[in-house]
Amino acid sequence: MVRPGLSTNHLIRRLRQSAFLRNVLVVMSGTAVAQAVGFALSPVISRLFSPADFGVFGGFNAVTGVIAAFVTFDYSQAIMLPKQREDAGQVFLLSCLVTFGVSLLCLLACLILPGWFKGLLQTANGWLLGLLVLAVLVGGLNASFQAWCVRVKAFKQTSTSQVVRGLSSNGLQVGLGFLKAGAPGLIISSVLANFVASLNLFRVVRAELRGFMAAARWARLKSLAWEYRDFPQYSATASLINSLSLGLPVILLTHFYGLTVAGSYAFAMRLIGAPMSLVLTALRQVLFQKAAEAYNEGRQLTRLYLKITLGLFGVGLFPSLVLVAFAPRLFAWVFGGHWLQAGSFASSLVIWLLFMFCNVPAALFARILRLQRQLFLLGIILLAARTACLYLGGRYSFPPAITIFLFSTVGGIMNLSFICIVGFKLWRRESRGQAVEFVQAQT
Repeated sequence: MVRPGLSTNHLIRRLRQSAFLRNVLVVMSGTAVAQAVGFALSPVISRLFSPADFGVFGGFNAVTGVIAAFVTFDYSQAIMLPKQREDAGQVFLLSCLVTFGVSLLCLLACLILPGWFKGLLQTANGWLLGLLVLAVLVGGLNASFQAWCVRVKAFKQTSTSQVVRGLSSNGLQVGLGFLKAGAPGLIISSVLANFVASLNLFRVVRAELRGFMAAARWARLKSLAWEYRDFPQYSATASLINSLSLGLPVILLTHFYGLTVAGSYAFAMRLIGAPMSLVLTALRQVLFQKAAEAYNEGRQLTRLYLKITLGLFGVGLFPSLVLVAFAPRLFAWVFGGHWLQAGSFASSLVIWLLFMFCNVPAALFARILRLQRQLFLLGIILLAARTACLYLGGRYSFPPAITIFLFSTVGGIMNLSFICIVGFKLWRRESRGQAVEFVQAQT
């Protein structure tokens, strides 16, 4: 029998030698620093800005998020898939070109329909439309730069980028908060922080960009665009639908309940979403790279899928139970009494966010297995169900807490269904592959 000490030492040695875990920790360290700064300054920021300010800020993020969901046509996600580095470089260029095109269309739309966009953003400041276009452009380039960094395993640079974004965003919010900048201060801080973080990632891309451009040919770009056409057809559309699902609550809550309720929801999502992003930002980058590499090499993926998904559930369960029980009192004590409603929302939202926390492997493996169509259809069902909860709750004057609870429960059920569907597809695919190999071996 193996002695406990030896087995523990063996486990520690294996963990130290794991490149996957090492890369996760590298990226997570940067996110941890950024989130630590954000948490430390949140009690200050919550007293410098009102729930209504966060309502406007949440509306801006909702509109930006919807446009940014398809700003690269999701070709940024396809950068990981080509076996040849040269082809991946051309997909990267394609992603950047699409970003510039979509950003230009967004600019034209803002010039043609300024009143509609200002009404959507709940602001009379026309210059915020310029920030909207800039946020879309920077978001698309950031996604492309980050995808290339993940492709070449430049995880230290992506980690540094998270630190830069966190320090810039929170530092600017505190400074502009003391200047009484209100909602525009929150928006400016976010856009500038994302811009600075993108500049940091660009340093990795810059060394090879000239070579990519020299090798670029329209025929090759069109060929690759067609080869990975399922990304704009299904993946980008699914991302758009998911962004609508994430952004609609702020817009509909503003419409039915006012900016204060919408701001409380946005603040709750900001606070409880931060610990999630600590783990998921790192895991999403490293797991996608590892899974795509294993897939290209023909290795089995089911075991990795189950291990990561169940591990995430184990990590998220205890904090979720704590939030369900104590979130309202914690929010009021730490951030001020005017955030009690945000704490009440947080205790309900954790039902949905726990399963969203666990579905990252499902979302990544669905792209690798090219299950974009199924992802798209599930996204439509989720959007319809969650929109119905918000609309019916507002239309029939349900208390905001009840509406949020229904919205969160539906989201939790749909995310759990998604995890099961992708796991079943993966298991069935690999079972069939093993059966074919067995038959070939017997013959």
